[in-house]
Amino acid sequence: MKRMASQSDRPIFVIGCPRSGTTLLQLMLHSHERIAIPAETRFLLQAYASRHRFGDLHVPDNRRALAEWIVRRRETKFHDLGLDPDEVIEEIVAGPPTLGSALGIVFRAYARRFGKPRWGDKRPSYFKHVDVLRRMWPDAQFIHLIRDGRDCVASLKEMPWYNLGSYHAICAWREAIDYGRRYARKLGPDTYYELQYEHLVADPAGELAKLCKFLGEDFDPRMTRPQEIAKLTVPPNKRWHERTQSDITTGRVGSWAHRLEPWEIALAEKALGSRLRAYGYEVSGSERPSMTHMLRLARVAVRRKTTQRRRALRDRLARRNEPGPVECRLNRSGDSERATA
Repeated sequence: MKRMASQSDRPIFVIGCPRSGTTLLQLMLHSHERIAIPAETRFLLQAYASRHRFGDLHVPDNRRALAEWIVRRRETKFHDLGLDPDEVIEEIVAGPPTLGSALGIVFRAYARRFGKPRWGDKRPSYFKHVDVLRRMWPDAQFIHLIRDGRDCVASLKEMPWYNLGSYHAICAWREAIDYGRRYARKLGPDTYYELQYEHLVADPAGELAKLCKFLGEDFDPRMTRPQEIAKLTVPPNKRWHERTQSDITTGRVGSWAHRLEPWEIALAEKALGSRLRAYGYEVSGSERPSMTHMLRLARVAVRRKTTQRRRALRDRLARRNEPGPVECRLNRSGDSERATA
């Protein structure tokens, strides 16, 4: 018989617009004595989207195929977790026959590596997939980190891995805010929590203490020193995360003013103005953006919304013929329900 986890055992997911500071928050949470959250793993959503290919997970060979897919493919970044792939495969095969259980076993093994009882995951794009995450972990908690949208746009356009441009970056922030508003209404204060980056870097101890209360955890002062663990866990090739290895600072707050072009500031403030003001961000009152920029932004927004609707439709259709349940069936005691062959 499955038992629901108490609050202090609930999975934790960090979400937000890209470049909102989610890596910093991930490191802060990972510094807690009870919580382990890895860098982006990139196998959770992919496994969910591919769930039909593995068939009924009551069949041991199918669980093994899923486990092999998770741990052997380099694209999943499983190798970054520092786990023994063969041990994880066998644990998944012996575990409950659901997708959420198989994925939960991987994250649980990562937490166990650090001697911690609670696990989580971080990926900014999860803000579009909270419904999927709740299908697999109904008791999960979500932390939405919000940063000034203009700073997010400025940071995104400077990233070597981002090639979509300012129009997409503006839309991404607006979408993250709008998704978050829906989650706040739907999920309630026990499940969904908003935290602003600017407040976090200005008062780490105070903001993290409030966050720990939401999580049902005691505040751990080590959370205010994420640079200590960043030096051990952030790959040196990810130069865009190098600031996480230094002391927490407010130095980048409001840096959009000299990192964005005037037309980008005007467009961002026009498109995001009411949302920016709702979170206390002052709008500069720059000149009105050109009609050309407004039309381009509108076209990008329509394309993105169409893509999201198509994804949602595909998932609704896929749910009609799922080969088995996806909800996690791991017990809070740390043991798994045994799979039935």
